[in-house]
Amino acid sequence: MNCFSQSLLVVIFAALTSLGSAWAQDKSGPAPDSTQPVGGSGPYKAIVVGEETLATHAIYRPKDLSPFGKDMKLPIVLWGNGGGANSSRFYARFLTEIASHGFLVVAIGPVKAAPGGGRGGGTKSSQLLDGLKWAIEQNYQDGEYKGKLDTKRVAAMGHSLGGLQALEVSSDPRITTTVCWNSGVLEGRRSLGPKVSRSDLNNLHGALAYFNGGPKDIATPNAEADFQAIKSLPVFFAGRDVGHGGTFGQPNGGVYGQVGVAWLKWQLKEDKETAKMFLGDPPGLASDKEWTVKAKNLK
Repeated sequence: MNCFSQSLLVVIFAALTSLGSAWAQDKSGPAPDSTQPVGGSGPYKAIVVGEETLATHAIYRPKDLSPFGKDMKLPIVLWGNGGGANSSRFYARFLTEIASHGFLVVAIGPVKAAPGGGRGGGTKSSQLLDGLKWAIEQNYQDGEYKGKLDTKRVAAMGHSLGGLQALEVSSDPRITTTVCWNSGVLEGRRSLGPKVSRSDLNNLHGALAYFNGGPKDIATPNAEADFQAIKSLPVFFAGRDVGHGGTFGQPNGGVYGQVGVAWLKWQLKEDKETAKMFLGDPPGLASDKEWTVKAKNLK
């Protein structure tokens, strides 16, 4: 990448950090509609709730928790928003879709966003671990979540700057897998937020996935550089021409919802069918010509 491209990338990512606006509207897909019914396409109708014991976050989870317990538990998914925004509203359809397939999603930002939609930024990577701490406590305390959560299977995910937040906390031994959406390390630009460098990636322990928006996505070159820098860590890379905003706002999260659910089912539920999408030479997802994919160290 030439100096001009690097400078442009830094400027745009800085805008994401300070304003949280570049990710909020993307012409590749419709903005989220507040009238969209909660549900998702999975077997468990999902809802989003606020919890008094974690008022700083939104919880996306199956409405009916009775199917979950000793024989079937809810893996935990931690979510960081683009631009460091303090609201997950832009991702509601996507996160609801994930929850409807039997996951507990703990997203940074309260259910009711502050005036301005919570886009002002200022969130921290540590808030992802705050969400994990809360979930673990709920699993062992009296209440509706007791005994229903799988605290040994945890994903850290995020969009854009939120993806960097996920990377920053993924050295935590409790994290099983990490997913970066439209994101990649900004080498040498730690002032922009999360303190993560490309060399840190080789110190992680769980499988890593990058899903990006193709040539129009400002984060694609960074994600590709991350992929090349990784030595032995299992890593999957997929790009589709949807831009930096992805398909989060489309019904059920669009194609992002489909591949996101598949990855989480494989990594957190050991689903052999969805694993086929990411394994093989080429990986199964490559059969869809809309995707550009590559992988290494996966098995």
